[in-house]
Amino acid sequence: MENFEKVTGHTLINLGYKPGKWFEDALKYINTHKLSDTAMLAYLEQHKPAPVIDLLETPVTYYKNIKAETPEETANVDMVVKSMDVLMQTPTVVAGAIMPDACPTGGTGVIPVRGVVVAKNAIHPGMHSADICCSVMLTDFGKADPKQVLDAAHSVTHFGPGGRGRDTQFRFPDELRTAFEENRLLNNNGMIQAARKYLGTQGDGNHFLFVGTSKKTGNTMLVTHHGSRGPGAMLFKKGMQIAEFYRKQLSPKTLPKNAWIPADSDDGKVYWDALQVIRQWTKTNHEVLHNATLEEVGVEKQNRFWNEHNFVFKDGDLYYHAKGATPLDPKFMPDITGPRLIP
Repeated sequence: MENFEKVTGHTLINLGYKPGKWFEDALKYINTHKLSDTAMLAYLEQHKPAPVIDLLETPVTYYKNIKAETPEETANVDMVVKSMDVLMQTPTVVAGAIMPDACPTGGTGVIPVRGVVVAKNAIHPGMHSADICCSVMLTDFGKADPKQVLDAAHSVTHFGPGGRGRDTQFRFPDELRTAFEENRLLNNNGMIQAARKYLGTQGDGNHFLFVGTSKKTGNTMLVTHHGSRGPGAMLFKKGMQIAEFYRKQLSPKTLPKNAWIPADSDDGKVYWDALQVIRQWTKTNHEVLHNATLEEVGVEKQNRFWNEHNFVFKDGDLYYHAKGATPLDPKFMPDITGPRLIP
């Protein structure tokens, strides 16, 4: 190999390879072993870019569980259907549905509120939205006075932006902190501090705290609706960045909002695990508020129910993305007890 000419990054780029961290190791191996053109191409085969995946020519058929009865509703349904028709051309999608109270959000092609999209071996962060695991919890306060429960609840939480001051923070459970620390997408000081300070807060928008009485039992019920606050928003941002990296490589024609993370990749596995941690954080966020209210009123809970929307539910290699929609099948929520609350 006396006439061997050193291979550079420009050589690989001219061969059609995209620059990446692997360039350094590949160039070192090729030049150290002075690979011939044939041997070099054989070695580079392992780094061959994946074929670009085009949009589906025909949108995947989906269930339309919605019917317009007024001109306003007709306009709403038309926008929802138009958006879903574009979304259902995303190459990972295999099924979908829109619920009776669906409404559009974002531009055309963005999953509507009350939309469900099933993707094969793919997690689409844009389809669960920034408020990951937005959810509803109900606690039965027995015969407690509703006004006393409402006043107590208001004394232990707040709506609006921001978290709790250091002196008013709830205890961050050790097992939850460990879960954050064991996931590379969650293990940084900013994320963990956000998880601490936002615990026990409820945000704004359509989030609510409601106290009422059961028509069936007359018992007083506390219901909260909120999501993952700062930690969820931070994970969502990271997820969208990772998905955009894969979109540019795998399917540039896919809308950025519908970019996906291959579920069987290392990034996909880590992101899936991070979603489960954020799910547990959000459930804990509801629990600390309900438990603090029980303690303030001085009663024991009679019953409690919880379930989420704005989440991804897994069944084998199928990933059900539910934007503002809640599954009924208990296989998707193994820790759910009693009836599901469908908001």
